[in-house]
Order: sequence, then structure tokens, then C-alpha cells
Amino acid sequence: MNRRHLLAGAAALPLAAIRPSEGRAQSGISDGVVKIGVLDDMSGVFADQQGMGDVVSARLAVEDFGGRVNGMPIELVYGDLQNRPDVGLSIARRWYDQERVDAIFGLGNSAVALAVQNLAREKQKIDVVVAAGTTDLTGPGCSPYGVHWTYDNYALARGTVGAVMQGGGRRWYFITSDFAFGHSLEANATAVIRQLGGQVVGSARAPLGETDYSSHLVRAAQSGANVVGIAAAGTDFINIVKQMGEFGLTRRGIQPAALLCLLTNVKAIGLETAQGMVFTEAYYWDQNDATRAYSERFARIHGRPPTMFQASMWGAVTHYLKAVQAAGTDASQAVMAKMREMPINDFMTNNGSIRIDGRVIRDMYLMRAKQPRQARGEWDLLEVVQTIPGNEAYRPLAEGGCPLVR
Repeated sequence: MNRRHLLAGAAALPLAAIRPSEGRAQSGISDGVVKIGVLDDMSGVFADQQGMGDVVSARLAVEDFGGRVNGMPIELVYGDLQNRPDVGLSIARRWYDQERVDAIFGLGNSAVALAVQNLAREKQKIDVVVAAGTTDLTGPGCSPYGVHWTYDNYALARGTVGAVMQGGGRRWYFITSDFAFGHSLEANATAVIRQLGGQVVGSARAPLGETDYSSHLVRAAQSGANVVGIAAAGTDFINIVKQMGEFGLTRRGIQPAALLCLLTNVKAIGLETAQGMVFTEAYYWDQNDATRAYSERFARIHGRPPTMFQASMWGAVTHYLKAVQAAGTDASQAVMAKMREMPINDFMTNNGSIRIDGRVIRDMYLMRAKQPRQARGEWDLLEVVQTIPGNEAYRPLAEGGCPLVR
């Protein structure tokens, strides 16, 4: 395993054996095919952290399974949800009804994920949410066929808010993406802030894809806050952090609280601006030999290490295929029973498990962006500060309001 090779980046190789889903039923599809769909943001503000990187990892999982399970070929399709519930729901409905897709993975927008999970429950089909964060997926919107795989907003808030408040950040102003993800993340963070004796002095809602946050940042600076809680993701998060620097908030001692930050976000912001920023993740490519080995393999295709979403897609698809194999069928009820029964073990998960509400319990990690002088290569950006055990990271089962919990 050549660590220098990955730190320097690798040339992208062409994708094979995958295709975008077409707008019609596919020929040659039968009940003897296990068909997987990856439905994510392929072109919008989250595409860099999801997008084709998620498809690459799903494809690698299928390849590692030998392309067949229980004698049935495995087929992979993908689609762009465009961060619109109507678009995502239309694709999912077509996949389930016409194209005989057995399970949908990704769903990297909370509003879309909630809509598709409701549809999957109605159709008795499996959905595995890899990149959306809303805790409603394992609360009132839980499903016997739904899995919330990588993280959720409760875990992000518990890890990051606690660390920021230990450093003196006790007065918060939120800038929040105005859709289900942002609302959930702000609500979870607010609960932790108040529990720890902090104060929320104000908040602002911004539409998804906003580019000018100046009016929100002026109000944040005037609010008396010493922390701006950024309940946004992707390009929106990057723009807020950059503009905080441009407007002088960080120089005045107002720190950004990165409630959802990923490797590609830190790269886009730059270590000069991001250095010292703490946030919570489920994975970092340079944690150990196993994470480095997968990242190097992924980078040979995609040109860079995976984000936590892209890495965990491999584990999600692999766990599903193992369950199909163990069940001897791709029937949803039997497969879900095996998914809950089997422990989750892969390069980023150690003895994970799926609760009755669909929540995957895994360790989370408090990360910190390195100082520029510490970086040994292009993607050597983060360090693990603390491991948060899975049984501490997530909302207690009894507190979620999932109807499946008795």
C-alpha cells in the first residue's frame, strides 16, 4: 500500500459496469436479478461529497461480491435526485414499480429521503439512507424496510457542539439551510446547547444553493454570538465559512461550528481558513491500514480519497448483498431480517448493528482540520481527536418516537 501515492492524488480511471437509469422499464429484467439503485445528488450542491463517488463505491462492492449473489446477477443503476422531493420520488417510484429495483441506496437529501422512505414502506421495498441526516428517518418516519446507515444529525450535534462549548463557545447564532436537513440539524444542536447550559441568540434560514450570506453574517455579528452554527452542507457550508473569513467574523473571535463537514469541504475551504475547525464524522481515509487501502483503491478510479458518504456506500451495499445471500432470496422482509441479525464489519465499521428503528449504531469520530504546516500531502487534511462510542453517539431508542419501538 503506497501512502504517498494517495496523498498526492491518483489519476481517474473510466467507470465500467454501471449506467444511469433510463426513463423506461429495462428489457431483460426478471425476478432472477438483484437490482440496486443509487439515488443521490449528482449535479447540485452535494455532488462533490456524494455524486459519482457513491456510484464508484457501490460498483466496487458489487465487483467484490463477484457480480452475482445466490446465482443471480447483480445490476446497478443510478439517478440524480436534483435535491427535489418530486424528482427523487418520481425516480424511486419508477425504479420500484417498472424497473424492479430491489433496494435504493444514497438518498442524500433529507426531504427526498423522507419521501422515498415513505414510498418504500408502502411498496415493502428496502431503502438505505447513506447521506441524509434528518433524525425523523428513525423517528416518526421510521420504516420496517428503512436503514439510516452512516450518521445522523443527533450524532453530529452531540459530538461537535460539546467540543465547541468546551472551548468556550456558549452563545450561538445559526445559519440554517431551509429544508428538512437544516431544520433537523439546528433542532438537534439547539437541544444539546441548552442541555449544556449554552444559549441560542438567533438564527436565519437560507434557501438551498444560496451564494450570498452577507445579510445573515451581519446579523450574526450583531447578535452577541461567539459561535455561528452552520446547519448547512456541501457548497452552502463552504460558502458560509469562506464568507465568515471575508467579513472578518473569525478575526473578531466568532468561530464557525461545522455541524456537517467532510473531507472535500475542508479541501475546498483550504487549511489556512479551516485550520483548527472541529467536526464529527464516521470515517477518515487515513485512520488505519484498512481505511488507507480502500481509499487508495477508490482514488485510482475517482482521483481522490472518498468522503464518509462515499466510503460507507461500499459497506451499505456489501451488507445488503450479504443479507441477500444469507436469506437465500431478495424478498424484502427476509433480507431486512438478516440485515438486522448480522453484525456490520468492514474497513470503517467495527461490530456495527441495525436497531429496530433502522438506525445503524457505529462509532463516530471528532475530527480537527490540521494546520497547513502539518499537512504531508494534498489530502492530508484532518486528524482524529476523539472516538465517540456508538452507544453514546446516537439518540436513545426510546426517545425517537418510532412507531416500531414497543
